[in-house]
Amino acid sequence: MSYTTLMVHLDFDHPNDARLKITADLAARFDASVIGVTACAESTPLYFADGAALDLILEKENEEIGKRIKDLENRFRSSLSKRSDRVEWRSARIQPTAFLESQCRAADLIIIGAGRKDEPIDYYRQVDPGDFVTTAGRPVLMVPQEAESLKAERILVGWKDTRECRRAVYDALPLLRQSQQVIVAEIPEDNDFVAAQEHVEDVVRWMKAHGITAEARVAAPTMAPGLQLDALAGEENVDLIIAGAYGHSRLREWVFGGVTRDLVTSVPRCSLLSH
Repeated sequence: MSYTTLMVHLDFDHPNDARLKITADLAARFDASVIGVTACAESTPLYFADGAALDLILEKENEEIGKRIKDLENRFRSSLSKRSDRVEWRSARIQPTAFLESQCRAADLIIIGAGRKDEPIDYYRQVDPGDFVTTAGRPVLMVPQEAESLKAERILVGWKDTRECRRAVYDALPLLRQSQQVIVAEIPEDNDFVAAQEHVEDVVRWMKAHGITAEARVAAPTMAPGLQLDALAGEENVDLIIAGAYGHSRLREWVFGGVTRDLVTSVPRCSLLSH
């Protein structure tokens, strides 16, 4: 199992440098082809504009969207030129989350920008990472703007005994096999530390059967679970967290807090999520 095709989404209005650098590094590491994707929907016309004024507004917007798409394509191709000779560009003028969802069938791993806490999403121009991860049907690598690289030599698995987390660990096997050390950590919500220890030890044994060196950890909850995982990642010099997306319902996570919400919006290191 490997990643033979990567797909990276380029954002219209936010920096793409971090995700492009990491995509280029992964393409070289896995000898993978890369598909670059972007999209932008035309905004709703102003209610007071009609006739010639409306036509002028729409024409100018179309020109700006076309120019930006071309700029992003050039940036994508220049970033990948020395790391992969198999690249493809796809773009559309529809809502970006919907377009990216429709393209996921073509790739093994999807790379997008992480969200930012308390920053509203422009659905005409930005992918909603929280929505996208639930519909992608592929593992999603979230790259925050401040990420400088992804060595993935030391990886933290935020374990919870759910279908989503089991899926995420399996989807991450290509990266896990190249790592030097993996920590499988569970923070039991119900304080059942005995059961949690059994969970993580089972996962460690499963990884060992796949040639992966891993250690088990169980920690008492001391803060929001995603932030606690990030704190542990910092202590252990980890630059990648693997987790299942939305082990609870998405509504509950976004109202009451949860690992996925924290990883999508608040953690300054890469996360690989599956649903």
